[in-house]
Amino acid sequence: MGVDQYASAHVFEDRPDGGRIVLEMKDKKDTASIRTIRLHMREIVARFSQGDFQAPGLVHAQKVPGTDVMAANRDRITYAVADRQRGAEVRIFTKDSTTIAAVHAFLAFQRSDHRAAGHESHTGHDSTKK
Repeated sequence: MGVDQYASAHVFEDRPDGGRIVLEMKDKKDTASIRTIRLHMREIVARFSQGDFQAPGLVHAQKVPGTDVMAANRDRITYAVADRQRGAEVRIFTKDSTTIAAVHAFLAFQRSDHRAAGHESHTGHDSTKK
């Protein structure tokens, strides 16, 4: 993703119509990393829209759950990217119940595998704070 995972926070959130991925820097003054995040999220949307899920497989060194169905049903999914103050978010929209289940499996895997200092759970609370 091109930024320090310990200086940034992810959110992988299930939604009834798909899901949401948020990536933000903790320090709003780190404008270079914020720009990198925004570019990264746009690249994700471009690749995922084409059914290309190679990047998650490479990052996690394994086949990521849900990606086969998401790739096969790419014409049933709409992606949108939006800038946030400290980064960006990707929204994943679909009306197909099989595809929604695949998106949720993908996001659940991401939530689980991204456990690191500063990682935010799908509830938006920092899972490392007590």
